[in-house]
Amino acid sequence: MTGIDLLGTAELLGRASSVAIARVYVRGVLLAGGRQSVDDVELLVGELVANAVKHSDSGGRSAGMVRLRVYDNGRRVRVEVTDEGSDRTIPQVPAQVSPFSEGGRGLWLVRELSTAWGWRQEGRGRTVWFDLEP
Repeated sequence: MTGIDLLGTAELLGRASSVAIARVYVRGVLLAGGRQSVDDVELLVGELVANAVKHSDSGGRSAGMVRLRVYDNGRRVRVEVTDEGSDRTIPQVPAQVSPFSEGGRGLWLVRELSTAWGWRQEGRGRTVWFDLEP
């Protein structure tokens, strides 16, 4: 994305309670930036923060942190969630998602609802991002 503006950054504790905080934060930042339709962005942010807390060292240690960054270029919104990485897993979308499952749908939702998404390794940390045209 070219000509993109950083709307906000939040540093969150690597705890489950940070999911709700991230959702409220991104909603507020986007509404203040003039966006009106932010429900899908809010949903996907919650999924990525929940994954960061559950599957990375950010949620595995008491002082773990997750960084949330929100960008807008007037056409698309980009959100990046950076965690402290993990030796255990890399982000993967499940081949099939059960409608009865209580978990495992986060990246599937990101793939299905976003315009584009991906991840990158940054030292020990990992950033998962998505673009959306709300």
